[in-house]
Amino acid sequence: MPSAVDSPSPSARPHSLGEDAYAVAIGCAFIAMGVMMLKQAGLVTGGMAGIALLLSYLLHYPATTLFLIVNIPFFLFAGRSMGVAFGLKTLFANVAIMAMGWMLPGAISIARISPFFAALFGGSIIGFGILAIARHGAGVGGLGVVALSLQKSRGWNAGRTQMIGDALILLASWPLLDWHRFGLSLLSAVAINLVLAVNHRPGRYIGY
Repeated sequence: MPSAVDSPSPSARPHSLGEDAYAVAIGCAFIAMGVMMLKQAGLVTGGMAGIALLLSYLLHYPATTLFLIVNIPFFLFAGRSMGVAFGLKTLFANVAIMAMGWMLPGAISIARISPFFAALFGGSIIGFGILAIARHGAGVGGLGVVALSLQKSRGWNAGRTQMIGDALILLASWPLLDWHRFGLSLLSAVAINLVLAVNHRPGRYIGY
């Protein structure tokens, strides 16, 4: 009798449309909340979220609105490299993140937050938001789409790939941040990518 170790893995069953919609909605809420925490603490992070936060400090527009705008060039890339369905889901996710960014200030007010907590916890929930969206056939645009495309085509770890891009974005933000905020912004980017590096490995998750 074969042991449990020798037994073949159960075949993967695609998520239903309802499961995809629910997971993407939760992921978008996590991302919007994490961005709100980082903005309140005056921090930046990696990826398009980091660029959106930087622009929000300069232009005084909501970070989640800018998040959608800076991601526009990546929607076509997402559709070409990952499929039309992925591109459309990515567009939907970005619109949902923007909408939740508009709604959150009316639902919750953060009067005070520790910058260290914002960096660590805010970054972590952004990472889990990206993870939830990625596991249901979508992305959040920008470097995330590129990282997921390289993981699909070349087997590169999405978390590590994105960490390289995040490092370049954070270096570009150096002139606008003091040492303390720069260090905590780096911590937030590490928190995001550790979530992806640990949890989003090929072959570890059989649902898709």
